Amino acid sequence: MTWPSKREFDRLADDTANGGQAAWRVRGLWSRLMTLRRTLRFRLMLWNAVVVGLTTVVALIGLRAGVRYALFREIDSLLKEDLQEVALAIPEVYLPDSEVLHEELNRKALGHNAHRWYVRIIADDGQEIWASRNTPTPRPGFPNDSDFAPATLGDFRVMQFRERHLPSPVTIRVGASLSLMQEDLVQLDRLIYLAMGAVCLAAPLVGYWLAGRTTGYLGQVIHTTSRLHPDQLQDRLPIRGTGDELDQLAKAFNLLLDRIARHLQERRDFLANAAHDLRTPLAAIRSSVEVALGSRRTTEEYQELLAGVIEEGASLEALVNQLLLLSETEADWLKQGGERFAFDDVVLKAIDMFEAVAESKGVRLRRLEMDHMTLEGNRQHLRQVLNNLLDNAIKFTPDGGRVTVRLRRDDERQLAVLEVTDTGIGISGEEVPRIFERFFRADNARRRELEHKGSGLGLSICRAVVEAHNGQIVAHSQLGQGTTFVVTLPLPDEPSQPTLPPS
Repeated sequence: MTWPSKREFDRLADDTANGGQAAWRVRGLWSRLMTLRRTLRFRLMLWNAVVVGLTTVVALIGLRAGVRYALFREIDSLLKEDLQEVALAIPEVYLPDSEVLHEELNRKALGHNAHRWYVRIIADDGQEIWASRNTPTPRPGFPNDSDFAPATLGDFRVMQFRERHLPSPVTIRVGASLSLMQEDLVQLDRLIYLAMGAVCLAAPLVGYWLAGRTTGYLGQVIHTTSRLHPDQLQDRLPIRGTGDELDQLAKAFNLLLDRIARHLQERRDFLANAAHDLRTPLAAIRSSVEVALGSRRTTEEYQELLAGVIEEGASLEALVNQLLLLSETEADWLKQGGERFAFDDVVLKAIDMFEAVAESKGVRLRRLEMDHMTLEGNRQHLRQVLNNLLDNAIKFTPDGGRVTVRLRRDDERQLAVLEVTDTGIGISGEEVPRIFERFFRADNARRRELEHKGSGLGLSICRAVVEAHNGQIVAHSQLGQGTTFVVTLPLPDEPSQPTLPPS
């Protein structure tokens, strides 16, 4: 079946209604048919109808062949029994003019008149010795000379047997008409045609209904997604509880919406916190400049105001640099430009740089185990991780406290394990899972914010850098007892030494 083109529909419309209301309806019908043809529901209906139709045709053809085989087998079985009965009777009473045998066979032929049953006795030279009533005109030849082998001659099913125990061997041939069986097959064909017509009519209708039950849920998906807006992601697809693929699709879609909503909320919080932290130093700079311009001041006062501006500018620069580093983590730039370097050397240099800072705050900075190991990645970014961890540990450890750094090699798991432990104020158990979020500050950190000013981005940068190097960072802390940060990084495969050719 081929779909009419739009030009044919338009021509039909113009011919039938001369461009009037009927033409508009025909064009609308064509448009709806083209739209329906492209829908998933129509394709599912078409596939279902084709599959069901082909399956039904094959099944009905197979059924007809099976019934035909069964009917022929039944006829062959009856002919064989009749042939055996006649073959058993002939050696006892056979005479060419035996009236007893002839009457018995004629009586049997009359009893099976509806089937036009007959028996024929043929000599070895092919001459007919005797034939019962209803015997058809003999046909030349026989398709199969084997005993009890059925054959079809015209409208008759025939079977023969050669009796060799007589003084003059003869061939006994019995047969029956196939007309009744043909009538049964014709009736069966009619039923098959009716069944095929019913299936061809019902399959598209039922298929369209079943496809509608399937695609109806997809319509809900389309309707829900069309209503979604970045500011309104609360809609979710209903779960029917059937556990099928559509339910799995709905669950996956709802999880996707949850992740998108959470990501957008984190974006909003990030922008709000970034704007707040950027506004603070800018406001301080502006107020300092306004004070400086408000009246004449001494050189020392101008120098003090400019020093404050420089300090706020440095804070602003540090925050901007951290924001840029976070943007690099989102763009996967941290994974580019890897190099091999001695990680223990980076750790030792970071400890040396913070020793003076720790000493000025009355904190003891100690290094414990320090295994030698080589890593592959970005040296500067991993050093930034160490600087942030050491800076936080010293910042939130009171006078007389202790900060220890340990670097060990885990050969069993092929990992480098870095531990930074302090005896500081610690973090509550409820806040530990959130310390790696952007701009998050624990309550203890907020209480010390005036003394130790921070942006709340350091630990989120640490996590981004470590994860970019296929590692992991976790924190263990108890309020009032201290905090331990554990960083695990994969060790690279050792390069194989080249084999020198023999000299």
